[in-house]
Amino acid sequence: MKKNRISILVTLFLIHATCGVFAQVYRSGPTEKDFAGYLFAYFKGNAVVDEAVCFAISTDGYTYRALNDNQPILGSKIISKTGGVRDPHILRGEDGKTFYMVLTDMTSSKGWDSNRGLILLKSEDLVHWSHQAIDIQQRFKGQEALKRVWAPQTIFDPSVDKYMVYWSMQHGNGPDIIYYAYANKDFTDFETEPNVLFLPKNGKSCIDGDIIAKNGLFYLFYKTEGHGNGIKLAITDSLTSGKWIEQPGYKQQTNDAVEGSSVFKLNQSDKYILMYDVYGKGKYQFCTSEDLDRFKVIDHQIDMDFHPRHGTIIPISRQEILDLTTKWGTPKDMEFTFRKNPVLDGFYADPDVLYSNKTKKYYIYPTSDGFDGWGGYYFKTFSSTDLSHWKDEGVILDLKKDVAWGPRHAWAPTITEKKIKNDYKYYYYFTAAQKIGVAVADLPTGPFKDSGKPLIDFKPNGVKGGQEIDPAVFNDPKSGKSYLYWGNGYLAVAELNKDMISIKRNTIKVLTPDKTFREGAYVVYRKGLYYFFWSEDDTRSENYRVRYGTATSPDGPITVPENNLVLQKDPTQGIYGTGHNSILQIPGKDEWYIVYHRFNYPKGIDMGDAAGFNREVCMDRLFFDDQGHVLPVVPTL
Repeated sequence: MKKNRISILVTLFLIHATCGVFAQVYRSGPTEKDFAGYLFAYFKGNAVVDEAVCFAISTDGYTYRALNDNQPILGSKIISKTGGVRDPHILRGEDGKTFYMVLTDMTSSKGWDSNRGLILLKSEDLVHWSHQAIDIQQRFKGQEALKRVWAPQTIFDPSVDKYMVYWSMQHGNGPDIIYYAYANKDFTDFETEPNVLFLPKNGKSCIDGDIIAKNGLFYLFYKTEGHGNGIKLAITDSLTSGKWIEQPGYKQQTNDAVEGSSVFKLNQSDKYILMYDVYGKGKYQFCTSEDLDRFKVIDHQIDMDFHPRHGTIIPISRQEILDLTTKWGTPKDMEFTFRKNPVLDGFYADPDVLYSNKTKKYYIYPTSDGFDGWGGYYFKTFSSTDLSHWKDEGVILDLKKDVAWGPRHAWAPTITEKKIKNDYKYYYYFTAAQKIGVAVADLPTGPFKDSGKPLIDFKPNGVKGGQEIDPAVFNDPKSGKSYLYWGNGYLAVAELNKDMISIKRNTIKVLTPDKTFREGAYVVYRKGLYYFFWSEDDTRSENYRVRYGTATSPDGPITVPENNLVLQKDPTQGIYGTGHNSILQIPGKDEWYIVYHRFNYPKGIDMGDAAGFNREVCMDRLFFDDQGHVLPVVPTL
């Protein structure tokens, strides 16, 4: 029997794998490599005061501490129609930065069959939540016999690119059945009627559905209500097909009655944790599994300073942990020892850094990475006031929408701020389709408007190989002139005209410093010298690294010191592929930072060529000695 079940699952997976590709969305927020902890959303009990959303955090998935002294983080009377909420389910959206939470709109003091609705909530920071209470009986026709609405959850359905909310309902004396409806774009209402998602073949009640996707399949854990009160499992490759493979046996590892199961994946691990509410004993039980089939109790490893009821857990990044503890305080016995790098969550590369005199903020302008074959098509920026906390400011230029002459391969941008009369303008140079363009904006966050044509789409005289990519812009503090540098396989420079969107062709000059030059030039001025930085080797190589040279003029010639290696891999720390940098000087100070990308840590070194387009952005201090030499940088985790 088990052999047949495995065969069926393989067939389902193959069917799923051959399905069409759904629309791409802008990527934001952390990826798995960035996850540094967990957020546990729960409620506390059947007293009205305890029927509210509470949060707890963990850094290891086993030890949890309540936020806000175990008091609600949302007011139930404000967000609900009944005055109480239960069964919070929280989900990170597909864009990486939006969070969805759904709740049962109910207070048990009015009876288990007293509620008719649920609540939809949405947030972009886990702190501020918009909300909308929906009474199913009032919202939809044909619900006159509806008795109760329990335990909603949300999942993204890739087949329709929409968020599905599913929950159990009982009508009259019938069984509790798990229904679903698709939410609208704003997550404030449903755009479809409730339809049956799942009912066991035996036709008996099921509640507390919890779905997790794994390897193209959807695993539904649910409670059998009134005939066993345990956790069972059904599997499908299509959420709305009605074709579920019901698995034999129960998944809870106790003889006590349980409910409110939830599964989450441990960060940077192949293990899953199934947890459920042993409601008769007032405790939770945690089990671990690698296949979502066989589970082992790990209660002895779990430590909580609160008693949760029916909740859910999601992974969160170090920045999200800091945001949560800034709002609700750090639990008294928790200590955080986060890594310093990367500074941005997600996959990004080729960072260009800017301090804006207009906004008094710092900005990083990277390549949007994580696309196979460097196939990204949009640019974003991130802002900070302290170089530690970085805010995703969103997409500032989309090649498919904004750049008709180059709708693909959005790579390696650079930016400068220029004072024009009494205001500032921002000139953004970028690579598109292996050509260099320029876009202009009034703010460092855009919107940027493309000039309408490429600025560099030719090779300088005498250059036969390489690519016209990797622009770098430099404003000479001595002459007031501005220069554009570019090139892969060669380094060229040209003076920019005053309009900053065209070059003086007669000033084009090839400056390639030596055979170590590959790409990613960057220029700064310090104490009478012009410092040229560049990357050696290929970005897919673990030996990708940064060198430097100096000149007494922004157009060279470049003198290469004997010991000119600035930044390289550190295998003892698991750091590889360090390169394509920019340099930041703190305004008014001789304080410098190098911003660069590296293979994503720790898995990049094992990804082969894919490490070259799944990179992360880092920042470290840069120092000069008394003779003006750049000292080697030790990259940090």
